[in-house]
Amino acid sequence: MDTEAIRTGKQKNLAGADLEDEDLSHTDLSRIILSGANLTGANLSGAKFTAARLDGANLMGCQVKGADLRANLLGANLMQADLSESDLRGANLRGANLMQANLTLTSLAGAFLSGANLMSVNLKGVDLRGADLRGANLSNANLQSANLFQADLRGAILSEANLEEADLREANLAGTNLTGANLLCAELIGANLNGTTLSGACLKGTILDENNL
Repeated sequence: MDTEAIRTGKQKNLAGADLEDEDLSHTDLSRIILSGANLTGANLSGAKFTAARLDGANLMGCQVKGADLRANLLGANLMQADLSESDLRGANLRGANLMQANLTLTSLAGAFLSGANLMSVNLKGVDLRGADLRGANLSNANLQSANLFQADLRGAILSEANLEEADLREANLAGTNLTGANLLCAELIGANLNGTTLSGACLKGTILDENNL
């Protein structure tokens, strides 16, 4: 694959392309089409993907640290990818596989993550304000100190998740499974807990109000 043509913007439609292990770090890939492309193990650190199409792409094990990923990642495979410090605000990650990915200090405010697989993902300190996480699988995820203010978590699976000191104010947790979750000192003022499963959850120091339950 001619990566120079990609770097210079001469090649914009790379749907289905094989870019395994390629180095595209710090490249402006705005509006590029990589639908269904194979980017396994590629170095995409610091790259710019604004308004790019990565739907169905395979980014397993990629280095994407500090990248601008405000893109269409519908159904993409990001398993074990390093997405730390990346910008995913408003990104479309519906149905994406992010299992075991590193999302430390990533911004996911307003992102669309409904039905996404986030099992065992590191989301410590991540900004998820207003994110759509309906039906997402966040079991065993680390959400310590994460900002989930006004996030939509209806029907999400958060069993055994670490939500210590997380901000869940005004979040919609209706029908959410929080079995065995750690909610130590988490803030849930104004959160909707209708039909929420809390069996075995740690609620020590959790900040609730009288309208929660």
